[in-house]
Amino acid sequence: MSFSNPTILGLKKSFGFGDRLGLAGPGHIAALKKSSFAGIISQQSIREMARTQRTPDEVMNAARTAIEACKYDQPWGADADHLKTEEDVKYTADAGFCFFTIDPSEFVVNEADSVDEPALNEGVAALVNGGVFDGPDWEERYLGKEIEINDGFALTFDKESLYRAAVKYARAIAHCEEMSGYIAKHSADRPFEIEVSVDETDSPTSHLEHLFFALELKRRGVTVVSLAPRFIGEFEKGIDYKGDLEAFDASLEKHVAIAKAMGPYKISVHSGSDKFSIYPAIGRICGDLLHVKTAGTSYLEALRVVTRTNPDLFKEIVAYSAGRFTTDKVSYHISVTDADVEGFVANPPSDYEKVFLDEDHGRQLLHVTFGSVLTMGKAASGQLFKEAIMENLEANADLHAEVLEKHLGKHLSLLEQG
Repeated sequence: MSFSNPTILGLKKSFGFGDRLGLAGPGHIAALKKSSFAGIISQQSIREMARTQRTPDEVMNAARTAIEACKYDQPWGADADHLKTEEDVKYTADAGFCFFTIDPSEFVVNEADSVDEPALNEGVAALVNGGVFDGPDWEERYLGKEIEINDGFALTFDKESLYRAAVKYARAIAHCEEMSGYIAKHSADRPFEIEVSVDETDSPTSHLEHLFFALELKRRGVTVVSLAPRFIGEFEKGIDYKGDLEAFDASLEKHVAIAKAMGPYKISVHSGSDKFSIYPAIGRICGDLLHVKTAGTSYLEALRVVTRTNPDLFKEIVAYSAGRFTTDKVSYHISVTDADVEGFVANPPSDYEKVFLDEDHGRQLLHVTFGSVLTMGKAASGQLFKEAIMENLEANADLHAEVLEKHLGKHLSLLEQG
């Protein structure tokens, strides 16, 4: 059987490998072969494509090239990530993507967690008047009804909790319905899967909000293979989880129970790179109902190859990234500050690999500036950084595959320890 084209993966546990340079495939596949996960080998968000100046066809062709070279003989997926418009859907569907991640974050009202009762009532009235709900009696579906999730776990909507969930998420859910129609339209007769992501929001998704989201998706006829809630704690880019581990485990167990009862569908862990402290628990609690998404960590491992083989080039990339940090950090939730970066510049470290690729602040500096490095940055020689990095990786392909296999293999093995 040929696996030259991506396919849907269903409810098998899966792992997404983002590849911002198009050369990470062999290392990703080497790590994947040692695991029991299904692989999303072609994965890139619309935002990343714009920042790396790549097209969906280029992303897909890079995956196919790696699959052929590695003689990979298992089904694999292709994730068009963080889609917000019909144009996004068509752009990626035309290239053969079959896993579509809807990002409705622009329609999420984070303030709903804290506004007063008059503001909540006003918000709900606006939803009804705007046609988001099909009439003023919409709340009768929920109010006062105990919904049993599993033995010993039931949830009940009172008026305040229902109104807060509706104001926070109802427009986002309506947008998901609209986007699912575009996905069906542009996928033609090809099978497809839909993921919904609400992880890039200010406040965690409560269990009651998750239930409301799932019930409303079901009512609107939107079937999802996975859903990415905003978990408690901090899922910052490129570093380990920050938060209470026991509280995270207890919260995740309830999210998984809701996913089983309302779907079943997989729980998707976004910003999933390098969350080593919680991987065993995630693997144990989710079982097969799990999708993990990674991206920036593979770019950082590419830079690890650069620092070991061309340290002067790496130092130039660091200096350029420091100059871009204030601008590029805006769209990310991270801990590293301008003062931290100024400290790097004022006091250059003796061990660049350790500070910038093994420690949190250095990793985040390089993570958030990847777009500028790969599209605008130039070395002292005048050569574009992207060209220099690509040449370096191609000349050190075995080392590149080795560091990726080790790093992503650590992700997968810890997830399977659970």
